Amino acid sequence: MNLTRPVFSLVFIVAIFSFYGCGYNFRADGAPVGIEIESIAIPMVESSSSEKGVEADFTTVLRNEFISHAQVPLKNRDQAGMVIQVEIYEISTQPLTYDSNRTSVSGREFTHETTSSRRLILRLNASLIDSSTGKVVWNDSSMTEEAMFAVSADPLVTRNNQKKALLKIAGLLSERIYNRTMERF
Repeated sequence: MNLTRPVFSLVFIVAIFSFYGCGYNFRADGAPVGIEIESIAIPMVESSSSEKGVEADFTTVLRNEFISHAQVPLKNRDQAGMVIQVEIYEISTQPLTYDSNRTSVSGREFTHETTSSRRLILRLNASLIDSSTGKVVWNDSSMTEEAMFAVSADPLVTRNNQKKALLKIAGLLSERIYNRTMERF
């Protein structure tokens, strides 16, 4: 007697009941879980750093995260039910790797080290605030992310590489802010 079919059927039925009984389910509609959000505002990100343009770049990436995934309309701050506030309070770089060059000048050997890559670190404070009550729904005052970028002899190439690293960080942090806002179970 072949028991493969009955065993497979039993396993399938147990899997279905387990899936529906666990309390988790798939949702593809972009609706918030565990919180009611009718509309949301994402004002310009604030920054106390001296990095030019970071506010606009980060705001664009954050808004695009919500536009592309959420089914919650974005509105102006005075019309929205919830507001996401983000303040970047630190942007720093650290040397990551070095290149060493030896040069001989007038018979003397010199070693010159240059940075070939750097680590960009960004720290921010993010909050979701209920507009009608002023109540803070969630707050994370130490969201941190980092990315590496290559350093070139051409400062424009280095600047472009640093901006790409910043956009990568903005994407990673925007995804975390989105998940923290929309997936509250």
